[in-house]
Amino acid sequence: MAASYVGRALSLCRHLSSGLRISGRVQPQVRLLCASPSLGLIGKTTPEKGPLQQCTFFHSSAVHRGLDEFFDDPKNRGEPSVKSGDAWGRKQLRGKSSEDLHKLWYVLLKEKNMLLTVEQEAKRQRVAMPSPERLEKVDKSLEKLHEVVTEREDALRVLQTGQEKPRPGDWRTDCFGETSWYRYKEWPIPWYMNRKYKKKTFFALPYVNHYVRLKTEKLMRIAARKRNAEKEKRLDLQKRFPRLTTTP
Repeated sequence: MAASYVGRALSLCRHLSSGLRISGRVQPQVRLLCASPSLGLIGKTTPEKGPLQQCTFFHSSAVHRGLDEFFDDPKNRGEPSVKSGDAWGRKQLRGKSSEDLHKLWYVLLKEKNMLLTVEQEAKRQRVAMPSPERLEKVDKSLEKLHEVVTEREDALRVLQTGQEKPRPGDWRTDCFGETSWYRYKEWPIPWYMNRKYKKKTFFALPYVNHYVRLKTEKLMRIAARKRNAEKEKRLDLQKRFPRLTTTP
């Protein structure tokens, strides 16, 4: 019993001595963030006065309008129409650098989000959205911008690899005579060693040609009927409204 009491007393003395050594050390320096009216958030090194704190660096972009950027300009609220420019054309976009196109994509995407919010708010209030054609212009600009970026990627791919499409392939015909674009896939073994791949046939038998011809004829008749219907409709409108066809 006496030995156990002595061991406990020795362990208590060790803990007390270690605590005194820690308290006698120099207080650590902690890097805190303080606000400055001219420089924003800057780092400031100050001695710690209280218990040890866990401090981390914080970085944030400048906030100009916050959630108000999802809504239209307050000046345009309540107006029946809002003036806006035309959609971006392909010639205008082709003259810009890739970096400018990247920035313009996010600007148009931000504008689209704002217009969608305005449209939803107009539906909620059951009123007409001011100048709804703005949303169509933004969609056309995004579509043309995507086409221009795709053109540049295709041109670069042709120069580097000689392939027009991002994934190589070829035109293949199945057993029913349907021709479609087949994209190559990765196989664990080469194609000339793959017995299953060798058994595949990419052609149609001769008796299928008759049905392929009938299908082609059917599609051509459908297209001809569509053209005739449009022509008859145009002639009918000219007879009913002859003044609209005359040019000043």
